[in-house]
Amino acid sequence: MLQCCRASAVAAHAHLVADGDDLEARPGHRVAEGLYECLPLLDECLIGDMKDLDARAAPLETTSRRRRAAEPAESQPNRKQAILLAAEKLFAKRGYHAVSMRDIAQEAHVQVALVGYYFGLKHELFYAIFEHWNRAIEERLAALRAVSHDPADPQSLTRIIKAFTDPVIKLRASPEGEYYALLVARELRQESQETDRVLRSFFDPMAHAFIDALQEALPHATRGEVAWVYQFAVGALLHHLSDIRVERLSRGENRRADSGAADKLVSFIVGGIRASLPPPERSRSRAPSKRRQP
Repeated sequence: MLQCCRASAVAAHAHLVADGDDLEARPGHRVAEGLYECLPLLDECLIGDMKDLDARAAPLETTSRRRRAAEPAESQPNRKQAILLAAEKLFAKRGYHAVSMRDIAQEAHVQVALVGYYFGLKHELFYAIFEHWNRAIEERLAALRAVSHDPADPQSLTRIIKAFTDPVIKLRASPEGEYYALLVARELRQESQETDRVLRSFFDPMAHAFIDALQEALPHATRGEVAWVYQFAVGALLHHLSDIRVERLSRGENRRADSGAADKLVSFIVGGIRASLPPPERSRSRAPSKRRQP
């Protein structure tokens, strides 16, 4: 009976999340969601029943079955992590709106119902990716706190920009961070409710911290002026992360997202900021003008 109830809940939810985008608008959504929320309780009951069955069937187990039961938990596939990585990859390559929950399930090699079971709706899965990678933002903020913002130090501006760009460029060059960096470069430039929530939760606090630091290093500039150059820096960084055209334009001399170009990117951004926000000229003392005698 419990198995039938669980199967019904999973089937109802799988039917509703198969396409992923308009679950809340579909008839029967609340009923299916209510059934689905009961899955943990049903699982507990089923596990209890299965333990009783296993105890009664233990004398009949074969040697191979005992060996499989003795496998450590670490050897079992982490389906939740697989779903997260699959979504990250597909969103980065195709875009958020071009990917369905079924696509993610196929990429992760799991049943579509499990995607909703672990993460809920598609926009919640999208948010979970950035929540998972929040450590990349923390790394940039830690690098920012470690450098001087002293306007009298000629290297302050360069160090602030390196704290902003270097961690992301290194992440883009790593196998584990490649798709996340591409996802940031591709999706966060789009205007949507999903990206707005991510920007406000994770990236806006970081942006304020870097703008504060830039204002300390450039005390003659207003916050509005510094906010402009920060946005220009974001644009240059995101383009570097996602651009593939440079290989063709350089006739094969350059590689896409080359981490070796990091210093050039920093110099470009720093030079642009200094040209856009030059310090005010010091007033020169002028000798009093001599009046001609009539």
